Amino acid sequence: MELDVVELSRLQFAMTAMYHFLFVLLTLGLSVIVAIMETVYVMTGRPIWRQMTKFWGTLFGINFVLGVATGITMEFQFGMNWSYYSHYVGDIFGAPLAIEGLMAFFLEATFVGLFFFGWDKLTKVQHLTVAWLVALGSNFSALWILIANGWMQNPVGSEFNLDTMRMEMTSFAEVLFNEVAQAKFVHTVSAGYVTAAVFVLGVSAWYLLMGRHIALAKRSITIAASFGLAAALSVVVLGDESGYSASHTQKMKLAAIEAMWETHDAPAPFTIVGFPDQAARETHYAVEIPWAMGLIGTRSLTEEIPGIDALVAEAGDRIRRGLIAYDALMVIQAERETAPDDARRVFEQTKDDLGYAYLLKRYVDDPRDANDAQIAQAAWDTVPTVWPLFWAFRIMVGLGFAYIGMMLFFFWRSSFREQTYPRWALWGAVFAIPAPWIAAELGWFVSEFGRRPWTVDGVLPTALSASHLSVQDLLITLAGFMIFYTILFIVEMGLMLKYIRKGPFQDVEETDAWEARHAHRLRTHDGQGPFAPAGARAASAVGGALPGSSATPVEYLT
Repeated sequence: MELDVVELSRLQFAMTAMYHFLFVLLTLGLSVIVAIMETVYVMTGRPIWRQMTKFWGTLFGINFVLGVATGITMEFQFGMNWSYYSHYVGDIFGAPLAIEGLMAFFLEATFVGLFFFGWDKLTKVQHLTVAWLVALGSNFSALWILIANGWMQNPVGSEFNLDTMRMEMTSFAEVLFNEVAQAKFVHTVSAGYVTAAVFVLGVSAWYLLMGRHIALAKRSITIAASFGLAAALSVVVLGDESGYSASHTQKMKLAAIEAMWETHDAPAPFTIVGFPDQAARETHYAVEIPWAMGLIGTRSLTEEIPGIDALVAEAGDRIRRGLIAYDALMVIQAERETAPDDARRVFEQTKDDLGYAYLLKRYVDDPRDANDAQIAQAAWDTVPTVWPLFWAFRIMVGLGFAYIGMMLFFFWRSSFREQTYPRWALWGAVFAIPAPWIAAELGWFVSEFGRRPWTVDGVLPTALSASHLSVQDLLITLAGFMIFYTILFIVEMGLMLKYIRKGPFQDVEETDAWEARHAHRLRTHDGQGPFAPAGARAASAVGGALPGSSATPVEYLT
């Protein structure tokens, strides 16, 4: 890869975006898990649940602060590194970003303060409301960001304005309810829920292995396994919806993910593994599942999914139509009010393909001067590099199904095996902690890298979006970001590990006293007395063994 201004700008934004995304995932899921734990505390009044809320809330707070710090820098890059992009589509892209800052982020940031400092100043119900508002704000923030990103993937509700020579919004509702944005939102949020569930599960498993904070760990595993199982199932189902959406909004991306070089007779097969060869335009040693891709991508047995070759031919046709639009645009731009009506009419008929003519600016200053060879090369430029997309997608999917199995196992052990877990399973949970971040980053890579060569799909090529900077400028800022983010990463990991090793440190005496009284009640009552806990009476009625172990699922959970 040649390190020119565009590629360095892409590299810098990719690094900062993927680094920021590390914090986003845990914030999305952990905010909801913490709110669930506080809900149980308010419903039962048991101090152990307040202690759990504060402990996991502390880890949430550390992650939230670092996420804010890394997110702010991304906003400035649109003006610094992508100035023409900001000028050309800023009226559309900027709207959801502004709403996210004014509505979601302010909501989230305000109530985070109340969450941490309002324990002694708010009632239980008021503080619980705050906890859920923090979770709502976190997820609401993701919604607006993904609406902006979804528009880049599928630019609906907008058109080119001949007076301003820029893209402008024509329908906020279409941008808001863009099918790509909505599919990305629910899929991304579910991935965040899985990430948080695996994190809570892994940390709790480590406590059990070390013989520490048993009551907190077992209850946390129960919450994480239940929440994580629902989230893992949702990720797979909602990811399938994203695939279906791509089949008619981003056909080239889907064909590249599947390394589908030629259009296959319907229904197309799904390639499990293989070795894509872009030079030869074939996939070696492909192992396929018949019909599967047709069902996933089209929801039918008769509709074809176009292959890369067919889509390249279509791109060539769109480039030629785009040249007609570009020529009309140049006439209108030169003559303005006196431009002939024919030029305006021609432009209106062909304006949807104007972005394809801009692909030629990589080769010639004036696209109208391009020859057939350059047009053909520009058409092939619409094909992203296939093998990274092919493998990133399959690793992501494989990890997604692995989470379902993992969560199902711990849910079963929590619900039907008295919260006893084999040591191998606990160690597996500990080592699995990084896996959801890997899967989510791969998913983000597939989404963004698969859009090449476009910044806004079909509208604005990446090569035209960057600012007029020097390579030296970008190398300096890239090095600065790498140093700054490395420091933040060390701070994040140091604080997280410090507080995980420290364990729950708030409300310890009150919680321990309650646990001792609770254990005493279970040992001294046979389950029939009027003062026996409801869980003990239920366990006694079914013959549950209470002495010593207090091992009923009900008592462990509550």
